[in-house]
Amino acid sequence: MTQDEKNMGIAVHLASFAGYLIPFGSIVGPLIVWLMKRDELPFVDSCGRNCLNFKISVAIYMVVSAILMLIGIGFILLAMLAIADIVLTIIAAIKASEGKVYQYPMSINFIKADR
Repeated sequence: MTQDEKNMGIAVHLASFAGYLIPFGSIVGPLIVWLMKRDELPFVDSCGRNCLNFKISVAIYMVVSAILMLIGIGFILLAMLAIADIVLTIIAAIKASEGKVYQYPMSINFIKADR
């Protein structure tokens, strides 16, 4: 595996931090990197699918947490979800730098492999 593949794998994961600045950036950022490189770099394809599945799952969990704010527990869930999102994304980027594909926990498999 080349260093370029590892760097692009890291870029997929770290692009999701755009969500803290741009609405839906946590999905759009990795989606752009993934769409640009998925056909030429299989490692980026795997990283991108895993990252996007996780970020879409997190978006769904945030909506559920927002609804649960009506009974109070949603505030705690939202805080825990934000911390888990940051920590797991950093772990995924570190694993990508090692050339390993990280399987996010709590991730719903929306985008499946073509193979």
